[in-house]
Amino acid sequence: MSGDGWSRSLDTDVPNIARVYDFFLGGKDNFAADRELAAQIAELAPDWVQACRDNRQFVGRAVAWAAGQGIRQFLDLGAGLPTHPAVHEVAGDIIPGPRVCYVDNDPVVVAHARALLTKPANVNVADVDLADPVSVLEHPGVTSIIDRSEPVCVLLAMVLHFYDPQTSRELAHGYASRLAPGSVLAISCGRNDDPDMWQQMRESYTAATTYNHTRDELRSFFGTCPLVPPGLALARSWRGGMAAVPERLPGPAYVLGGVGVKP
Repeated sequence: MSGDGWSRSLDTDVPNIARVYDFFLGGKDNFAADRELAAQIAELAPDWVQACRDNRQFVGRAVAWAAGQGIRQFLDLGAGLPTHPAVHEVAGDIIPGPRVCYVDNDPVVVAHARALLTKPANVNVADVDLADPVSVLEHPGVTSIIDRSEPVCVLLAMVLHFYDPQTSRELAHGYASRLAPGSVLAISCGRNDDPDMWQQMRESYTAATTYNHTRDELRSFFGTCPLVPPGLALARSWRGGMAAVPERLPGPAYVLGGVGVKP
């Protein structure tokens, strides 16, 4: 997963964003430094642990929805460490032989993914920075899996809050504009409605550059792609093609998500 300010080395004494996220999801691929930072974040924003889990469930539902529409290709940008069920597992439960490419430029993630991911046919891990759509889409590790003449489901899950609003829009558009009509753009971002809590969380992220995108900003990342009902929603309540599941209001820290379809 990309993001300045986080360790991109294999030094297990320095916290790494992918391993912290892995810890929040109940994974085992993390170390003491990661767990220490995770504890600090959880203390500042107790809702954030559940928000990360809600996001992972959103990704699964978005992938399942796209596969149910007949999409057979998935590009997971800033994929992070392999998590069960992984994208290829979710899609594979719905369609035979989905083509999936996981993209990340963090050596920790790439090394773990290649070691941990038992790759079936048509699944690959590409070491390339998601911030350059052209380089990603032309990377041999991606082109060996993804055929851009056919629709693709692009996942930008919990990565765009590492980029300012303008850059986020340019990134999302950079991918969508180079894909076939009918392609899907699934985006989720963390959000915090408490300014003081947000600032403390931002500082705890070892000075990582992070942005607290508004709903309007997040909607703009989809450009002209119409949103699948219910549109932008809490990640935990998004259900493709259906109204959001009624529930209590969240705490100040939560995740918003949506899915758009290229006309």
